[in-house]
Amino acid sequence: MATAAAAAAVESAMEVVPAPADEAVPELAGLSGLVSLPGEVLEYILCSGSLAASDISRVASTCRRLRELCQSSGKVWKEQFRGRWPSLMKHYSPTDYVNWLEEYKVRQKAGLEARKIVASFSKRFFSEHVPCNGFSDIENLEGPEIFFEDELVCILNMEGRKALTWKYYAKKILYYLRQQKILNNLKAFLQHSDDYESYLEGAVFIDQYCNPLSEITLADIQTQIGSIAELVRKTLRGINSRHPSLTFRAGESSMIMEIELQSQVLDAMNYVLYDQLKFKGNRMDYYNALNLYMHQVLIRRTGIPISMSLLYMTVARQLGVPLEPVNFPSHFLLRWCQSAEGANLDIFDYIYIDAFGKGRQLTVKECEYLIGQHVTAALYGVVNVKKVLQRMVGNLLSLGKREGIDQSYQLLRDSLDLYLAMYPDQVQLLLLQARLYFHLGIWPEKVLDILQHIQTLDPGQHGAVGYLVQHTLEHIERKKEDVGVEVKLRSHEKHRDVCYSIGLIMKHKRYGYNCVIYGWDPTCMMGHEWIRNMNVHSLPHGHHQPFYNVLVEDGSCRYAAQENLEYNVEPQEISHPDVGRYFSEFTGTHYVPNAELELRYPEDLESVYETVQNIYSAKKEDAE
Repeated sequence: MATAAAAAAVESAMEVVPAPADEAVPELAGLSGLVSLPGEVLEYILCSGSLAASDISRVASTCRRLRELCQSSGKVWKEQFRGRWPSLMKHYSPTDYVNWLEEYKVRQKAGLEARKIVASFSKRFFSEHVPCNGFSDIENLEGPEIFFEDELVCILNMEGRKALTWKYYAKKILYYLRQQKILNNLKAFLQHSDDYESYLEGAVFIDQYCNPLSEITLADIQTQIGSIAELVRKTLRGINSRHPSLTFRAGESSMIMEIELQSQVLDAMNYVLYDQLKFKGNRMDYYNALNLYMHQVLIRRTGIPISMSLLYMTVARQLGVPLEPVNFPSHFLLRWCQSAEGANLDIFDYIYIDAFGKGRQLTVKECEYLIGQHVTAALYGVVNVKKVLQRMVGNLLSLGKREGIDQSYQLLRDSLDLYLAMYPDQVQLLLLQARLYFHLGIWPEKVLDILQHIQTLDPGQHGAVGYLVQHTLEHIERKKEDVGVEVKLRSHEKHRDVCYSIGLIMKHKRYGYNCVIYGWDPTCMMGHEWIRNMNVHSLPHGHHQPFYNVLVEDGSCRYAAQENLEYNVEPQEISHPDVGRYFSEFTGTHYVPNAELELRYPEDLESVYETVQNIYSAKKEDAE
């Protein structure tokens, strides 16, 4: 009955018009009918979600009864907070005392500050990659970091094709904040003692660091692996209904010791993982970073030897079988002891398991056949968590060096950060990091700090260090001498041959890719070597024609000759990571330049509207 009465009262309550904020609200003025309702009905109305926070504040100022219902720590303000920012509720315990009104105010203020900083990024960093010290404004803000992160997520989740520049920089800021948190957690984790659960936890840290915008948690991955273990128990029950693994739970200190019982577990695991769930080693796309991310291994059900081994070992351990990781060259393995505990063991007392090869069990000799070479006994030994993570990060580092399309070299940067978090004094990797930052031009002051550290660690690197120091200082001086924004006017005589405007969706005549123009030159501005390598002289108009900077749908940035481009009469969004750097909106026919790009091409916006109108007028005439 209370619910029915509440529902009926909601409609009546909505007729109450709050007084303006700058007017005094007379006690009970126009509210006599409302305040006479039962307390639970009033609370239902105030928590219905139909009233804004400003409405609640005004209602609370009308009389003592409503003020008591809207107390700061009560349900009304809690529901206001939940309705506005539902994703934050997971951070609060039901048993905690929370001043919800104060939390609302702090979260609101944090959101406004975060938006103010995001809005400032385009003007500050349009002409360069955002340096790491560019995020200091966010780091210095007062208030819980989770509130800033939540606001950034809200920006990223804004619907539609607008606010592209805000989304671009919100993504960069969120990426940085989460990575810093994960890196600090990883460093603390590496100080802990090893146990079998640490292998999976460490692998998840790597996954999180390389994918900070994905919602990856250790608990979720443990739950998924626990589900696999349950499937194994179900299969095992059909083999041996009294098997101790059926009641064994992860975290128990003792393991199942009988080899025959362990063998039954491994047989059941192989059936569930490889026959039932169809996990397999990724031989077709081996050199793919996704093979190293545990959440992707579980989603795609494929990986490389080290990630498949970590999954296999974790499931086995949950079922009471003590497998151990072996950092075998070229092919990560697990070992399974076949001798009594406490015996003087050597490498021949183990069976070696190839999780990449469907759980195949190998002898020492077969392990050597697997990689085609003889190895010393030391390489069959078990390795600790840090060594396993080192190998995973080393694989990512190798993949990062192979990057071609992604001009930010994000994987290389991330893997270098992870490696140097574990081994901060690795001179060659520090030198690689300095060269990468120098190449990208993203933080010259940091480059000098790295080079100074290298010189302290290894004076023998003086030649390489000196070269980079000299050129970094020159780069800093050139930045100081920058004369400002170069403005290109289409009305200028030297630009008379430029046919296309920034924001137009184009198609390459020869290669067929779709792209959007974000800059142009009246003639080719590249050097003689580039012109020769790209065979520009073979074009009918050679390099004496307009060239366009374009963002391509495959994620690359290219420099295309005018004669090779044509209008795309069926324009589509270009899924390039840098679209938001240059454009604020996609209209369905073209991109609208943001304030910084429009400042450089002030007459292109009018030109692109005219061009699009002409294209679609012609298209309409053809259809008729």
